[in-house]
Order: sequence, then C-alpha cells, then structure tokens
Amino acid sequence: MTEHDDTLVLVDRPRPQVALVTLNRPERMNSMAFDVMVPLKAALDELTTDNEVRAVVLTGAGRGFSSGADHKSAGSVPHVDGLTRPTFALRSMEVLDDVILAIRKLHQPVIAAVNGAAIGGGLCLALACDIRVAAHGAYFRAAGINNGLTASELGLSYLLPKAIGTSRAFEAMLTGRDIDSEEADRIGLVSRSVPDDELLDTCFDMAERIASFSRPGIELTKRTLWSGLEAGSLEGHMQAEGLGQLYVRLLTANFEEAVAARAQKRPAAFTDDK
Repeated sequence: MTEHDDTLVLVDRPRPQVALVTLNRPERMNSMAFDVMVPLKAALDELTTDNEVRAVVLTGAGRGFSSGADHKSAGSVPHVDGLTRPTFALRSMEVLDDVILAIRKLHQPVIAAVNGAAIGGGLCLALACDIRVAAHGAYFRAAGINNGLTASELGLSYLLPKAIGTSRAFEAMLTGRDIDSEEADRIGLVSRSVPDDELLDTCFDMAERIASFSRPGIELTKRTLWSGLEAGSLEGHMQAEGLGQLYVRLLTANFEEAVAARAQKRPAAFTDDK
C-alpha cells in the first residue's frame, strides 16, 4: 500500500455548506504529482457523499492553481508493483483520469478559483469544474505541445472546444501559447476575472448562492448541463486521448528533450524517433 501525505490537499469549511479544497504544494506550483492527485481523489470521494456540503471551491496554494505534470518529482503511483512500463503508464494515466471524472461526477457544483498558472493538466482540472473564476494574475496554457507530446490529455480536446469554440481551442492547443485572465474572460474560458485579493470571496459568495437553492434542483441542473454537453462520452474520449499521449511519450524521446532544453534554456529539437 502506497502512503501519501494528506497535507498536500487541504479541505476547509470557510462558510456554511461550502467546502474549500486547496492543492497544497506551492513550491511546485501544485503540480499534478501522484502524491497530490491521490489524496485529491480521496478528498473528492468524501465530499460527494458529505450532505453538509452543497458547493465546492477548488484552488491552489501560493502563486499557481496547478502547473500540470511534475517533471522533477512525479510521486508514487499506487498498486503498480510488478507491472511492466507500458502497463505502469496506463495505470498512471488512469489515476489522473479518475480525478477529472471525480470532479465531473461530484454531486455538488465545483467552482475553480484559478489563482495563478493553470498549465497542461492544471488547465484540465479547471475545465473539469462546473464554473471557473480567474484572478487577474491567472493564466492558462495547453502545454503538451510545448513538451514534444500531444496537447490532448485528460479530456482537454473534449472540454476546451466546448468552453471556447473549436477555432480558439485548436489555436490554443496547437500553439501552446498563454491565455491571460482578461482574454480568458473575453472568450468564455472563465465566467469572470476578478482582482487577486477578491478571488476566494467571489467564489464563496457564488457557492453560498448556489447552496441556497433546492438540492435536487442544483444536482439535476448540473447533471443535465453535462449530459447535454456529452453527446459523446467524455470517459471514452479521455481513453483515446490517453493512448495517443502514451504513444508519443513512450515511442519518442521528445518529452526528455523538452525537459532538457528547458533546463538548458535553449530551443527544443524534436524528432520522430527514440
């Protein structure tokens, strides 16, 4: 049994019927290390059946919401002893998929309080939430393409076009450029952008308003909104994305080249073989 540090995900009750979930690894900008994602999934599993909680706010500690994959310390994946590398990779992707799906399936609406960088998988985390509010200092990046991989991961190529439209999503994912909070607000990636020091209170106010309405009314509204968006299956789409990402990751050295180039402050030189 793999041990994980529960202090890396904090759950607070800032207001009645509102839960605040904080990714608490600020020194790594709350990257999606398995040591963070496993306790996040556990926290979400507890919250979905906590009938005292009517709305959830998800944020990050420090200056980042989540910087996506951790290139230096990915942490430990549970239940993978004895697996070959390809199967280990599949199980690892499944752990991250389960977090995205847990947010999506939570009984309570989830508001992403995007306090800083939401990069790669961090952007996916924000998109899995029902509502997104950005601090003025926040920014978003579909980073996979910058790392010699595909930009499609964890539902991104499914969720982003639905949030901002196909042309904008294609551009964001194929260029890997940053989208600041002002642009995110303008194109509908977030519902609003607010001053940094007003972010959490804005989200708590919104959560309290949601909590004031009928519980089944809110839960059914969330379900029907998502079912309307999911003419195809998000879960099936994520599996196809994951296989594509693993193919590029395992059969080329582009990811290692991207990490090395970043450390050496030079342009990456990507190739199509190992």
